[in-house]
Amino acid sequence: MASRPRGYGMSAQAARKLAEKYDSQQEEEARVWIEAVLGDKVFGDAQGPEEVQRVLKDGKILARLAIALGAKIKVNEQNMPFKQMENISNFLKHADDLGVASSDLFQTADLYDNQNMGAVVSCIHAVGRKSNSKGLPVPQLGPKEAEANPREFTEEQLRASEGFIGAQAGPGKDQVASQAGDHYGRGRQITDSYK
Repeated sequence: MASRPRGYGMSAQAARKLAEKYDSQQEEEARVWIEAVLGDKVFGDAQGPEEVQRVLKDGKILARLAIALGAKIKVNEQNMPFKQMENISNFLKHADDLGVASSDLFQTADLYDNQNMGAVVSCIHAVGRKSNSKGLPVPQLGPKEAEANPREFTEEQLRASEGFIGAQAGPGKDQVASQAGDHYGRGRQITDSYK
């Protein structure tokens, strides 16, 4: 694939903003978690967005990670770009199947073309949180995911609020809110009260 120009103007500004959002602490936590799940030192000394992208670009590690988390996929060992992108897509599909929110997923080009490594690291964190919430035997990555806490009310509890009038409705029980005192269309009256 041909290399892309660096960009000028708004594209360069957007690239700078994405680079500023990159969190090296989150990256380190993601690297350690991936190595713990796979039981293999896949990153070696690689750290930083460029090095991590180089290690993950072919998608093989992400595909192995998806398999370790229960995916029924095959790792494409070929070095053709479309096979590497297929590995990345298989990981993203498994993340979606786990229940990771679509807003937490990255685009294949974010990793393959090194366009947004912050989104890649953030997605790995989301996969780690979701894996823990599903009860998979993997180490904790980041904070525990919130659980649903639905509320159920009886019909009597719901009807109990019908007799209440909010403060917005007026000062008394039988009064309703009005626009008394509002003077639309009239100029503001300014008086000098210091005389």
